[in-house]
Amino acid sequence: MSRRPIYVETVIMSDLDRLWELTQNTDLHPRWDLRFSRITPTGITEDGSQRFRYELRVPLHRIAGTGISLGERRRPDDTRTSALRFTTRDRLSPLGDGRGYWRYVPTPDGVRFITGYDYRPGWGSAADAIGIRRFVGWMTAWSFDRLRIWAETGEPPETWPLYSVLAFWRQGRPRASRCRREPLRGQAMDDAPATLDRLEAP
Repeated sequence: MSRRPIYVETVIMSDLDRLWELTQNTDLHPRWDLRFSRITPTGITEDGSQRFRYELRVPLHRIAGTGISLGERRRPDDTRTSALRFTTRDRLSPLGDGRGYWRYVPTPDGVRFITGYDYRPGWGSAADAIGIRRFVGWMTAWSFDRLRIWAETGEPPETWPLYSVLAFWRQGRPRASRCRREPLRGQAMDDAPATLDRLEAP
């Protein structure tokens, strides 16, 4: 994929196990992530990868697709990773085939939670470059901050529906601007785990 991948990074003052649960549990994940309305596990492969079906409800339509992910919960450097591939046959989806990762890095200030991913534009390269990719990146960053609030305070993500972005008087609302949108060095996919290349087709 030749387009510029999406990168988002934040620091969450949370126990690593708690953050892992909020992000890997398929019932909890759609509660904070704007990119999904439902994630349904459909099977486990021989290497432990999780197959799933995802849905995103949009006005007058429901986008659906399939994916596969593999998490590394124990690594020699005490970090954790999760690799992902996804696809859809829905012609109304702005995202086509894609791949990406999450990386969890414990630090004295909390857990650095990082994602990098790329996808084939579903509506063509021009529409993607003009606005879709920027909006998807914003959705990811806003969702990461909503996750941060949940992990740090226990305040459920349903407290902050999408329209809360307009509640400028509420200082504690989720904000995409709290997240880093460019890696400190290199490219967004440089930090992808080796497991990403080993994933089967979704």
